[in-house]
Amino acid sequence: MTAVAVLAALAGSPGVAQAEPPYGPGPLSATDDNPLPPGWRIDGAGGAPELVWRAPKAVPMGDARVEFRTGDRLLGVPKPARDGRTFRLALDETRPKQLTDLQVTAAGRRLDAAADKTHKPGSRGARMPAQAPANGVDPGEPGSYRTVTGKYDLDPVRLPGVDTPVEMTAEVVAPKGATGSRPLAVFLHGRHDTCYKPGSEDDVTGDWPCADGYQPIPSYLGYLRDQQLLASQGYVTVSISANGINAQDWEAEDAGAQARSSLVRQHLARWAAWTAHRSSAPAVVREAAKADLSHVLLVGHSRGGEGVNRAAMDSLYPPPAAEDGYRGPVRWKVRGTVLIGPTIFGQNPVADVPSVTLLPGCDGDVSDLQGEDFVDGTRGISRGTALHSAVYMVGANHNYFNSEWTPGEAVAPARDDFGTDPEQPDPVCAPGAAARLTAAQQHGAGATYIAAAARLFLAGDDRVRPLLDGSGKRAASADPARVLTHAVGGRRSGGFLPDGGAKVTGARLCSAIDPDPAVACLDPETLGSSPHFAGWETEQETGRSAVDLKWSAPGTAARITPAKPLSLRGSQKLALRVFVPPNTTGTKFDVSVTDSSNRRVTLGSVQADGLPGSVNTASYWAQELRVPLSAATRAGLDLRHVKSLELTSRSRSGRAWLMDAWGWAPGTLAVKAATLPRVDVGRTIVKEGDSGTRTYRIPVEISGHGSGQVRVYVLGPDSGRAENRLVTVRPGSDAIDVPVEVKGDTVYGDDVEHDIAVKADHNAVVGKHRGGLTVENDDPEPMITLSPVADRATEGETLTWRMSVDAPTAVDIWQPVRVLPVTEGAELSTKDVDPQWLQESSGDVPDPERPLSDANLWVWLNIPPGSTSVDFVVPTLRDQVAEPTESMRLALTDRNAEPLPDRPVLTGTVLDKP
Repeated sequence: MTAVAVLAALAGSPGVAQAEPPYGPGPLSATDDNPLPPGWRIDGAGGAPELVWRAPKAVPMGDARVEFRTGDRLLGVPKPARDGRTFRLALDETRPKQLTDLQVTAAGRRLDAAADKTHKPGSRGARMPAQAPANGVDPGEPGSYRTVTGKYDLDPVRLPGVDTPVEMTAEVVAPKGATGSRPLAVFLHGRHDTCYKPGSEDDVTGDWPCADGYQPIPSYLGYLRDQQLLASQGYVTVSISANGINAQDWEAEDAGAQARSSLVRQHLARWAAWTAHRSSAPAVVREAAKADLSHVLLVGHSRGGEGVNRAAMDSLYPPPAAEDGYRGPVRWKVRGTVLIGPTIFGQNPVADVPSVTLLPGCDGDVSDLQGEDFVDGTRGISRGTALHSAVYMVGANHNYFNSEWTPGEAVAPARDDFGTDPEQPDPVCAPGAAARLTAAQQHGAGATYIAAAARLFLAGDDRVRPLLDGSGKRAASADPARVLTHAVGGRRSGGFLPDGGAKVTGARLCSAIDPDPAVACLDPETLGSSPHFAGWETEQETGRSAVDLKWSAPGTAARITPAKPLSLRGSQKLALRVFVPPNTTGTKFDVSVTDSSNRRVTLGSVQADGLPGSVNTASYWAQELRVPLSAATRAGLDLRHVKSLELTSRSRSGRAWLMDAWGWAPGTLAVKAATLPRVDVGRTIVKEGDSGTRTYRIPVEISGHGSGQVRVYVLGPDSGRAENRLVTVRPGSDAIDVPVEVKGDTVYGDDVEHDIAVKADHNAVVGKHRGGLTVENDDPEPMITLSPVADRATEGETLTWRMSVDAPTAVDIWQPVRVLPVTEGAELSTKDVDPQWLQESSGDVPDPERPLSDANLWVWLNIPPGSTSVDFVVPTLRDQVAEPTESMRLALTDRNAEPLPDRPVLTGTVLDKP
């Protein structure tokens, strides 16, 4: 079977596009010329070949997606086993020789033992940022309202992508006795273990429903502190449970984003109905203040963050009905979102809904801080009036924002997600380090910034904006946390963006995602990482750039010239988002602008100090640096036509990266969501057939209104390469037309996935970002047999068996054989065979001498595509010792090294040399 995906002439688009534990000991390599790293093996017994990795210890259930990679190339998302250690991935058309530089990652963090740089010390000591001046208003101060707390538990609901119904359980904390309708804040927790055994120290599972003797982990109760603060200030709050999704989302192509969105909207629909008919509401809702559904804030932690982002999107731009778990009317308005250490696998933020993203500096789960894309990914997408803020919290981990994930507070076993080596403690994030927050400090600071978002987005109180928009103010209630912010949107204008045809001189225009170190913004060997450059679906991306500045003497100038002049009229300052290497100090620039008449003015100077960072943190994060535009006004510069920005180094040497620069003015603007087209990629599954050629098309639904542009990546099924093209999309059109040619045959092969990934570029939103066509092999698996070639030999000669298939295949056939103890007579020993062969086949050595079956000889044999057999050869040694006739037994086995019950066990005999 073969299938070829072709990027069609896409209409209206300019440009040219280019789960159970295996047998423990024994070799994990199937061939001498293709060794796999420790912990890896290829399993082909009983079905299609799978790449299997077994972790040295259980990998805790978390929010980051476990991925198999070969270098920078994503192989796929493996299926976890219940033991928490074994992960399996179908190989499809990937050939064993392509499995080089195997890696297991989660949010860019290496999970396998081959992570060479994990414990290299940093080159500089960590340094805490200076304490910012206090803001005039502190949203972390409790309000005056008394509160009421209670639970509701409704009938479970069926949601897309999950088979078992999901609970409709929630905890309400609301002001009591408040007059009128009060804004509603909805909390959604992230992906965590779902069940625990009371009284145990570590017995947790990812099952749903929980087995007998186990109790649900109440993750939804982990935000009570945040809820109580908001309720005291007059907000109705509800935190909803999503254990049913957590137990099943590994099967969902979007990691459960659509299911979580559906769950949130199911709850919102109930609240809308209860608001209209109070008598039908649960007791706690009737006792609470009435909720105002026209002012809703969605708060999501980790995968819950991506879920509430999708809920905000789905509330404005309805998803395809067949994919949705809520199809009723939208009787609410989402005014903003708060995203805590969120995932964003789709890199599809909602540009026209204001947001605050909390980035924990010591996040050990979503450690690449990919949630930064909720800010960066909104630039240029829509009107740009919604404020999108990133809040970097030094010393915060992932779990401690939820008390039910915090040791000492949780009812179930819990842990610090930032693992540390006691012998080499992380200088920034190890417990007790100067920068590291305690659980109470972290949760308190988190509550303050959630309250700041509520006050800005729901109450419209601009006095808290300086805590969120890069203005450099702090909330005293969050002390001693050091918190830094930057933002895009709001009243920013202009926009010096590295993308979109900008010309750069005196510096390097670099790419966020590129396998070529000469092109990439950060070298792969860099210790630490940048949230701005978190990976997506491809090893190379178009349209994600920054300006890389490097100098060895003061006075070095870098100039950024956009494709056309920008207007900074009405702005008070120029705001730059710049990052420098962690733990560095004193990086200084002069900032100048030039208008279309070539009048050049130096606006002032800025200084950037690096964040506290280590090899384990994503501390290459941009700080917002501002210079007044008053000098330009005094000099008569035409701020309506600014043609270039210049940064001139004033420090002796250094390195910095410019993400963007904007005209800035205080305040926010009224946000009205634009009417945009929405793109969702589906999946079609077809049989290959026995003959002929058929052409299918990858299903893509374009809905909504208006016209926009998206970038379409066609992912090669076996090469890892992706061709991409900018596509203009309109509702109802077939602008994204990707045909897949399927040739039928009668040769056994693998299922093959031909996928595309889509990302919004301008005036568009993307829901389900990845999908494609799966071509299923419909030919029978070949019969595998093992037969003797030379099963009687004299010492010094070889024993040979042949593993055969009854017909050639289109894929590698992997099948293990195992040496078993003999049942009678003397057995060959480890000193009767060639020692190099023994080492390569089993990882074992001859001494001490013992029966050959004790040497972990479980070997995976490979029959390459087009071949029908492979020989298993055992070279014996001639010695000077008189010995009786010796033998060995060999059998085909299953993936757990147990002999196949319906296959014979073969015997080889070795005679003593006369």
